[in-house]
Amino acid sequence: MVGIMINVEVAYSIGKFVELIPLKVSEGTTVIEAIRQSGMIQLHPEIEINSGNIGIYSRLCTEDTVLKKGDRIEIYRPLKADPKEARHQRANQQKSQQR
Repeated sequence: MVGIMINVEVAYSIGKFVELIPLKVSEGTTVIEAIRQSGMIQLHPEIEINSGNIGIYSRLCTEDTVLKKGDRIEIYRPLKADPKEARHQRANQQKSQQR
């Protein structure tokens, strides 16, 4: 007997381009299982999966999160700069330009 299949997507952003792979998985599939089934890691070997860089619809999740019908798994790239530090540097630049 075949289990219930659900549609999900795996997304990875490369600059302005988003690689999006639609996938049918068995009900009960976890995030990491779907990522592996999608082949995204083979397409982009630079991807490192950890609980700090994956989410479902912009909400961080863990590798063992069970997927629901229609979920979009998002694999996030590491930040190049700390957002608070970048904001601080911009503020300092603006102050120095005003003088």
